[in-house]
Amino acid sequence: MISLRYHIVSIAAVFLALAVGVVLGSTTLSRTLLSGLNDENSDLGGQVAQLQAQRNALDARLAAADSFAATIGPMAVKGVLDKRTVVLVTTADARPADRDALKGLIANAGATVTGELQLTDAFADQARADQLKDIVTRLLPAGVQLPTVADPGTLAGGLLGPLLLINKADNKPQASPEETAAALAGLTDGGFVTASPDLKPAQLAIVLTGGAAKGDGAGDRAATVARFAAQVDRSGAGTVLAGGAGSADGTGAVGVVRADTAATSILSTVDNADSPAGQIVTVLALVEQLEGASGRYGSAGNAQAPAPGAPAE
Repeated sequence: MISLRYHIVSIAAVFLALAVGVVLGSTTLSRTLLSGLNDENSDLGGQVAQLQAQRNALDARLAAADSFAATIGPMAVKGVLDKRTVVLVTTADARPADRDALKGLIANAGATVTGELQLTDAFADQARADQLKDIVTRLLPAGVQLPTVADPGTLAGGLLGPLLLINKADNKPQASPEETAAALAGLTDGGFVTASPDLKPAQLAIVLTGGAAKGDGAGDRAATVARFAAQVDRSGAGTVLAGGAGSADGTGAVGVVRADTAATSILSTVDNADSPAGQIVTVLALVEQLEGASGRYGSAGNAQAPAPGAPAE
């Protein structure tokens, strides 16, 4: 007769066997799984090393290309703007190094920089838009008519355009020196611009900005700069809006212009002006503006070509 003790011992043996089986099975599985993870980790480490090597090689090629462009730049633009005049407008986020490089290339091109105007952070601040519009309407020179739109960028361009650029029809200033000085003083006192001493109107203008706009209201700030540049272009023989990497995005001034067919039809844009190649293209785009044409240049996806005259990618 099978006793209760026998049942207890049998059940205990079954559970012990199951426990031993689980331990042995899990140990074997763990070793197999761990071995697989180690192999996968080794493969990923190799891929990371390979990608890093490729990145280093690309960085080296890019540095070499920039060095080549910086070396050949003065020769590429030599004399293309002979006896022309250019005014430089920079936004608060424009890099001084890019501005200085452009000034050097303009000189190599045979042109003269007649002055510089910096737009401050307040210029594109939507909280101060009404104040900017008020100053613009109060300081409008006689004979200058503002556009009928109400946005601050276009209105500011309607005032500053005739002050910064000569009339393309007769190559004469569109405002008197006194009117220009009064308007610039008012905008300076309001904290919207900073002008270089003895700024004089020019035939052409470059509006130099930074990369992608960041922070709250980034799109609105970019739109103000974009509309300002487009209106300045309407005031003279030509204007180029040049920005750095990211400026052609939807929140960058270059990107805002490229999304506007009317603006793109008259205003040239460059999206890589933070590189030697882009700076050369900016000067060449001024030449194209003199010829009554415009284009979208650079390396962004919404550029039509790397440079004027280059085949579209």
